[in-house]
Amino acid sequence: METLRVSGKSRPNAVAGAIAALLRTKGEVEVQAIGPAAVNQAVKAIAIARGYIQPENLDLTTQPSFVKLELEDEERTAVRFAITVVKTA
Repeated sequence: METLRVSGKSRPNAVAGAIAALLRTKGEVEVQAIGPAAVNQAVKAIAIARGYIQPENLDLTTQPSFVKLELEDEERTAVRFAITVVKTA
């Protein structure tokens, strides 16, 4: 599964485009964010991505969870959003 890392400075529209493209091609994507600003941008991107794929009779589901990452010899906790595509009628 492809993993997108979102920062507090990420542009939600750009991240949403990447999410939508990966959902169309692979059917799933993972988004990781560390910190409140990054989680905010990730949630906005997921909402925007949903709007991008709805005209194609697609929708998405997401399962948030926590994951521990090792960054620069330091353990950090990230929020992970596992996103999958769902076909609608």
